[in-house]
Amino acid sequence: MLLPESIYPMALFSRLLAAIFGGYLLANVASIALTHLLPGSRADGVMVAIFVSFFIYAGAVVWVFAASTAWRAWLGLFIPGLSCASIVFLLYPQASL
Repeated sequence: MLLPESIYPMALFSRLLAAIFGGYLLANVASIALTHLLPGSRADGVMVAIFVSFFIYAGAVVWVFAASTAWRAWLGLFIPGLSCASIVFLLYPQASL
């Protein structure tokens, strides 16, 4: 879909914000969830979760610019982030983000 010329810069700016900040928040929430869900020692879980978070962040950036609309890009970051946060809060209520 072609956007009017006045809306295109705002949609691009929204995607940039989604890629930078939304991807960062998604990677952090997913690494916290992975830290609590991975078996083994806590130190090993943290290291593996941090390494995996780099791939999650890269995937989030690719998703944001591959989505058909900026709303879908934000929604594609919000739903996995909310699911990871709910997993942490439901399984480990003493944990804090």
